[in-house]
Amino acid sequence: MKALILSGGKGSRLYPLTYTNAKQLIPVANKPVLFRVIEAIHDAGIDDIGIIIGNDENGRRVQEAVGQGERWRVNITYLPQDAPLGLAHCVLIAREFLGDDRFVMFLGDNVIEGGISNLIRGFEGSDYHCQIVLTPVEEPQHYGVAELNEDGSIKGLVEKPREPRSNLALVGIYMFDDHIHEAVRQIKPSWRGELEITDAIQWLVDQRLRVHPYIHRGWWIDTGKPIDMLAANSKVLEELKPQVHGFVDKDSKVDERVTVEAGAQIINSVVRGPTIIGENTRIINSYVGPFTSIYHDCHVESAEIEHSLVLEHCAIVDVHTRITDSLLGRHVELRQSDFKPRALKLTLGDNSRLGLL
Repeated sequence: MKALILSGGKGSRLYPLTYTNAKQLIPVANKPVLFRVIEAIHDAGIDDIGIIIGNDENGRRVQEAVGQGERWRVNITYLPQDAPLGLAHCVLIAREFLGDDRFVMFLGDNVIEGGISNLIRGFEGSDYHCQIVLTPVEEPQHYGVAELNEDGSIKGLVEKPREPRSNLALVGIYMFDDHIHEAVRQIKPSWRGELEITDAIQWLVDQRLRVHPYIHRGWWIDTGKPIDMLAANSKVLEELKPQVHGFVDKDSKVDERVTVEAGAQIINSVVRGPTIIGENTRIINSYVGPFTSIYHDCHVESAEIEHSLVLEHCAIVDVHTRITDSLLGRHVELRQSDFKPRALKLTLGDNSRLGLL
């Protein structure tokens, strides 16, 4: 099998973080989401991966970060998409790369519990022409939605319906054989001007091909919004096996659910997990609470932070009110001003500087 990862798009729901960074490269528990997707595909036994990227600066950032796949022992082929014309359009432009092989298509900004190894094994050993992954959600109108027959087979699929007929959303993981190539050629653009993968899968259903709906019962998060990034960060932190490779002085209290990466220093501070402290980051006279990821080369001194995600090269110094539920982009500086606020709740883009009142 091959794999096709979709890593284009503007990530507008994550502005301002994604003005200067691809959304798939924002780290969850100190590892970019796209890297987690590649690892999940490699763990499933697939090493030939195509990545759809935008023909823009974010696409170049993805190429620079991922390279040719050496670190994961996989082979990466980049497939530029000039405009976001839909998931089915991604299959169209990947035709030469995919050939007639079976493949898994994985959205590069999704995080799923348990990986995809079992899904891949089930599909490989089956006579299915397609397998889709579904999960119950509270607001299905924001997703592709599947309606099932009483026997569990697929009755119909609709992309972002105004009045959903079920609560089963399509998780961003699809498995196909070569019949999908005919399907994407047969469909027309939707009202959004995109070739919808739901329409292509519906074409397979209408042709009486075997489309298997797999119901995923674990957690799944589409990391499209700040609240989703924080939720994904919390879920993944709970699954980490804590390790301490950095330095923790005798005056600090670090519980057993904390990961301290190489070169990090924790001095006279309290750190409660699940939490991860990145490489060469210094935590001094501070409190870091649960569900916090602080990335590499940061400096936190005389400050308190919890349930937050902090990117590389940030400085949080002399902030006297606890920071919570926040995302801080790269090279952000937070320093206390003359007046004290009662609370802080922040989403700051790269290179931000904020004086606190």
